[in-house]
Amino acid sequence: MLRFLPVTHNALLVELADLDQTLALLASLQRHPPHGVEELVPAARTILVEYRASATRAETLVQDIAARSLTQGAERSDTLIEIPVHYNGEDLAEVAQILGITPEEVVRRHTGSEFTVAFTGFAPGFAYLSGGDPVLNVPRRSTPRTRLPAGSVGLAGTFSGVYPQASPGGWQIIGTTPVAMWDITRAQPALLQPGYRVRFVDIATKNIAASAYSESAGGQKDPKPAGRTQHHLAAGHTALQVRATGLLTVFQDLGRHGQARQGVSASGAMDQAALKAANRLVGNASNAAALETVGGGLQLRSVGDNVVAVTGADAVLTLTTADGQRWSVPRYEPVALADGDMLAVGQPTAGARCYVAVRGGFAEAPVMGSCATDTLAHVGPAPVAVGDWLAVQPAPATSVVAAPELPPADLPTLEQEVVLDVVMGPRTDWFTPEAIARFAAQRWQVTPQSNRVGLRLAGEVPLDRAITGELPSEGTALGALQVPPSGQPVLFLADHPLTGGYPVIGCVAPYHLDRAGQIPVGAWLRFNPIQPFAELAP
Repeated sequence: MLRFLPVTHNALLVELADLDQTLALLASLQRHPPHGVEELVPAARTILVEYRASATRAETLVQDIAARSLTQGAERSDTLIEIPVHYNGEDLAEVAQILGITPEEVVRRHTGSEFTVAFTGFAPGFAYLSGGDPVLNVPRRSTPRTRLPAGSVGLAGTFSGVYPQASPGGWQIIGTTPVAMWDITRAQPALLQPGYRVRFVDIATKNIAASAYSESAGGQKDPKPAGRTQHHLAAGHTALQVRATGLLTVFQDLGRHGQARQGVSASGAMDQAALKAANRLVGNASNAAALETVGGGLQLRSVGDNVVAVTGADAVLTLTTADGQRWSVPRYEPVALADGDMLAVGQPTAGARCYVAVRGGFAEAPVMGSCATDTLAHVGPAPVAVGDWLAVQPAPATSVVAAPELPPADLPTLEQEVVLDVVMGPRTDWFTPEAIARFAAQRWQVTPQSNRVGLRLAGEVPLDRAITGELPSEGTALGALQVPPSGQPVLFLADHPLTGGYPVIGCVAPYHLDRAGQIPVGAWLRFNPIQPFAELAP
C-alpha cells in the first residue's frame, strides 16, 4: 500500500513497498506527468514529487498517484555501458569475509551480472545500480570515510555504484575504474542514465589495458575561469575587476532546474528575492546571473562606466573614485560607477549575503543552462578570484534602470532569535514525542560549519529517535531539516544533495527560505511548526 507523506507546501513523498514498485510508479509518472509536477526524485522505496503550488494541490496529486497501476514497469534500455574495474578496493577482503566467500568469488559475481541504473542522486553522475547477484548484499560501513577517490566502485545493500568525484562516502569499496562517470564537456555529462544497462569488466582477467580508457576517472574538473582576464575583454565591453573577494563570492542565478535525472540539484541564489531585486534595479531580467558574496570584503573596480545595484544583507557600501574621493552609497538603489571607481562591501550588520548585479549582465558562460555555482556538486562557474576581470554585456536599448526599492526590514541578526515556519514531515514519526516537542521548544544555534549546503545547528539537548534503524536514501527538498545520528539538525539550503540517508523531521516553509539563506553564523533559531505531522490520505 502506498503512503503519502508531507514534505512542504510544494512537495510530497510517496513511499512504496520496494524498488520494483518505485520504478513502476516512476515510469507511469514519466509517461503521463500530472499537471504541475516539476521534478521527480526517485530512490529505493520512495519518490519525491516537487510541484508548482500555483498549478496544483497535494490532495489532487495524491488522488492521481493512488489511482495508478503499478503493473507496468519501465522499458528496458538498449544502451549497455561496460565499466572496466581494477578490483583492488580496500574493502574487498572485508566484503568477502562478510559474505563468507573468497575475494575472487566477489569479483566473479560482480562481473557476472548485468545491472540496471535504477535512479541517480547523492552527487552528479552517481547512479544506484540494481539487479546484480543477490549474494552481493552488504551493509554500509559503520563509519563513513571522509574522502574516497573519484572512480571508486562500491557496494551498499543490494546496490552497486561508482563515485563520480572525490567525496566522503560510506559504501564498501571493492575497486576503481578509470572511466569518468561525470564529464561536463559531454553533451550528456552523466555517463549512466536511469534505465541504462551496466556490466562491470575485470581489467586484470580480461587483459584490458587501462590506457585503452583514456578518460580520467571522476567528476567535473574544477572549472577554469576562462575569459576572466583583460586579454579576453571584447572591444567596447566594460568590466568589473575583482580586487578582493571576501570569504566567498560566486555567480548565482535562479538555478538549474530539471536536472535530477543526472543527479544534479537546482542550486541558485540563497536569497532569490534579493537576486531578483538587484537585477530589477539595473534593468536586467530577473533570472540574470549576479554575484553572491557572504560576509564583507568584496571589492570591485569599474573598467569603463557601469551601473550596479547591491541588495540582500545590510552592509555599508563604499565608493572610492580613481582620485581618492570616498563616500557611502545606498543599498537597493542603482549606483553609477565611472571608469576607475571602486565599490567595497562592508561586513553586514544584519543578514549574511549581498547580491551585486550590473546593467547588461555579466558575460559568464552558463554550465548546463545556468550560471549558478553549486559548491557541493562542483557544477557551474568557478568562484571569482582576486584579479579576475568580470566582463559585462552591453545593455539592450530597452532595459530601464528602476527606481530605488525599500530593503527588507527584518533581516536576521545575531541579537534576535530567528523564527522559521516549518511543515512537519516526512519522517517526524521516526522521532520520540519528547524530541518532536523539543524541536519546537528549544532554540538552535548556527555553527561555523554552515555554508551554502546547509546550516549545521546545535541545541542544548539533541533529538532522540523512536526508530533507530537505517533509512534507505530518499529525495530531500530545499529547506529539509535532516537529523543525523548526533541528533543535531542540518537545515538543507541551495547546494544540498538530491538524496539523503537520515530522517527529515520537518521542512522550512517556502516563504521563509530566503530568510533562512540570510541567517549569519552564530545566530539563534526557533522553529514554528505550522501544522502537525499527518499522512496525506488518498
